[in-house]
Amino acid sequence: MSAVKIRRALLSVSDKSGIVELAKTLLTHGVQILSTGGTAKLLQLNGVVVTEVGDYTGFPEMMDGRVKTLHPKVHGGILARRDLPEHTDAMSKHDIPPIDLVVVNLYPFAQTVAKKGVSMEDAIENIDIGGPAMVRAAAKNHAFVTVVTDPADYAGIIKSMKANGGALEMADRYAFAAKAFSHTAEYDGMISNWLTARDDKGTARDFPDRFNVSMKLAQELRYGENPHQKAAFYVERDPPKGTLASFKQLQGKELSYNNIADSDAAWECVRTFDVPACVIVKHANPCGVAVAESSAQAYQRAFLTDPTSAFGGIIAFNREVDGTTAEAISKQFAEVVLAPSYDAAALEVFAAKKNVRVLSIEVAKNLNKVEMKRVGGGLLVQTADDFDVSELRIVSKRDPSKQEMNDLIFAFRVAKFVKSNAIVFCSGGMTLGVGAGQMSRVDSTRIASIKAKNNGLSLKGSVAASDAFFPFRDGLDVIAAAGAKAVIQPGGSMRDKEVIAAADEHGMAMVITGMRHFRH
Repeated sequence: MSAVKIRRALLSVSDKSGIVELAKTLLTHGVQILSTGGTAKLLQLNGVVVTEVGDYTGFPEMMDGRVKTLHPKVHGGILARRDLPEHTDAMSKHDIPPIDLVVVNLYPFAQTVAKKGVSMEDAIENIDIGGPAMVRAAAKNHAFVTVVTDPADYAGIIKSMKANGGALEMADRYAFAAKAFSHTAEYDGMISNWLTARDDKGTARDFPDRFNVSMKLAQELRYGENPHQKAAFYVERDPPKGTLASFKQLQGKELSYNNIADSDAAWECVRTFDVPACVIVKHANPCGVAVAESSAQAYQRAFLTDPTSAFGGIIAFNREVDGTTAEAISKQFAEVVLAPSYDAAALEVFAAKKNVRVLSIEVAKNLNKVEMKRVGGGLLVQTADDFDVSELRIVSKRDPSKQEMNDLIFAFRVAKFVKSNAIVFCSGGMTLGVGAGQMSRVDSTRIASIKAKNNGLSLKGSVAASDAFFPFRDGLDVIAAAGAKAVIQPGGSMRDKEVIAAADEHGMAMVITGMRHFRH
């Protein structure tokens, strides 16, 4: 099927952005415009000649607008196949003109239920019925009909019609049809999620009985975790502000699966800090984290934690990167650099390193509403780990100094982003040794100590954080032997008294958070 000339269009939109401009373009091509309710009034106010659907069908809008487009003259005009004589004969017999363009977007269900205290009645009233029916009908019959659900596509429609004398090509119709079915699927999925997470009185539960996820393809990736695996990156329709999905790539090679996974780990950690910070991640674990008065200083301190592991790492900042910082980074091999912005000097430095992937992301502390992990035949879903240290309890005989307390909070914040079992040593707002992903907490402690020693960093007078409680005192004994003078941990072990007594024996300060941070 080749190009189809648009002679009659039905416009009925909830989001009215750009609709007037589109309608005026349609008029210049001699298109008859049908419209409903608020859309018709807006167009008329802007000098667009429209025929209201009620006048077109001979049936007025009724039941508070619930019934307006659900009529054979509308759906017959959309669904009729122009290549089948029995369809065209029925159209002629029943005076059903063809409708060639359907521009519809749906009642704002998502925006409605996002309002605090929304009632069940308000939610139900914002479930569109006629809109999805028209969208699906037009999408099904895309061989003859164009359906548009996204105002962002209006400019393309206008351009194509101008280029083709008021007609639209099959490739456009097919693409818009596929997008339309995705639109209605996402819409129904949102409704299902909301309703199945409540009873008939509107009382909400934590999770719905049916969990529908709708993502759009952002880009195909070079390969997956390994070269023999294929991979793609999908994002939400409206990613939370400040999350990785909102990045802009300013330069560098195509991102890989591992690049994106590790960049997310680095970005999630660095954006939790309120002062200039740098996080270096290697294989999903922070290998160096520091705060300082500038991005350049933070980078230098983070790099010192583990220069060997930092090779080929992901480097994230929560402040603008300047030329000095970029020069320092350029002296090592980095896969990805992330920051809110870069000055001209920094971009010039990175331009000489064409393979370095440079990403910009706006800083915001919004979290994903839920976290998901695929397992064989299913999906694990949990709320975000949004706990931060706020109510701390000192359980040792010795209180931590002010500096120790600041470092303890810093260390525990870093431990949240280290694979469990996690042990983090730090001092002066800088990591000194990180032990990650071991089956034994004692082994994580020893690894962190060894890394510090290998990199010439003394743990004497440092502090340490554990992402979960110490099941026995042995882990604490290793921390004390390494030179740490204070420790922060969630507590909750059957042997807490034994562990606290060990801290007192070593003259250590111990702080309990009451909340663990397992990360698998």
